[in-house]
Amino acid sequence: MKRIIGSKNWTILCIGAFLWGCATTQDVRILDKEIYELQSRLSQVQREKDALKKELATLKSDLTAENQRTHSDLLLRLENLQSEMRILQTGVEEYKEYLKRPSKEIDRVKEDMQVRLRMLEERGKVLDEKNKNQAEKVRELEDQLKSMEAKMAASAKQAEAEKQVAEIKGVSTGAGDLYRDAYDTFQRGDLEAARRKFEAFLKQYPNTELSDNAQFWVGETYYLKKDFERAILEYEKTIAKYPEGDKVPAAMLKQGMAFLELGDRTNGRNLLKRVIERFPQSEQAEMAKKKLETLK
Repeated sequence: MKRIIGSKNWTILCIGAFLWGCATTQDVRILDKEIYELQSRLSQVQREKDALKKELATLKSDLTAENQRTHSDLLLRLENLQSEMRILQTGVEEYKEYLKRPSKEIDRVKEDMQVRLRMLEERGKVLDEKNKNQAEKVRELEDQLKSMEAKMAASAKQAEAEKQVAEIKGVSTGAGDLYRDAYDTFQRGDLEAARRKFEAFLKQYPNTELSDNAQFWVGETYYLKKDFERAILEYEKTIAKYPEGDKVPAAMLKQGMAFLELGDRTNGRNLLKRVIERFPQSEQAEMAKKKLETLK
């Protein structure tokens, strides 16, 4: 009997803990199981109560001193059982009432979860926007890479042509070697040294078949250094001193590009149009057309 009472007391404590704790879905399932067990125990207590009543009825006919003690003990046990039944019934009623009214803690948790979900949705939107921007940047980088590859291919082609130009134009060995040395220096990216060598070549060979090329590359060294005003002047020397040279279309094109870099769209446009008009079949004319399209 003591074991039964102890077990029931433990059950009552569990119910109390659940009633005052933070209810969750798992808690509700556990409490449902507990109430089922409580109802089973109530039935068991009722059966014990009925059995005790029978024992009392039997003992009433012969109340000896021993039977009187037994009778008192049974009355105490019956009282304890009735008290336990009242406690259990109260716990069951409280639990039922509790289930009808969701706890403030559950409501708070739900509100917190809703806030978190809204935050996650906002973060998702931000990430989507970042992904779109990143994809756009990747496309731009791919386009730049293709443009750089094209320029590198054109540069390599130009370099090979420049190395052969001295032989094709039939200049002297000394002039050809000096020009190739200056151009190799330019290709390595040493613009200051290349400029000095091209200027030295022009001073020594001002009127050879390579002189217009050398003058053009002097202008290029300034252009690449972003000294666009000086570059325009050097390109103008190519056009003025060597009007029949094959570097005139390139000098005129780069002169127009330099004006655009300086923000002078009027002179820049006019020079690009002049390239197209004077040299319609040239590579520089195609480049001028594409540049003018971007300025519309």
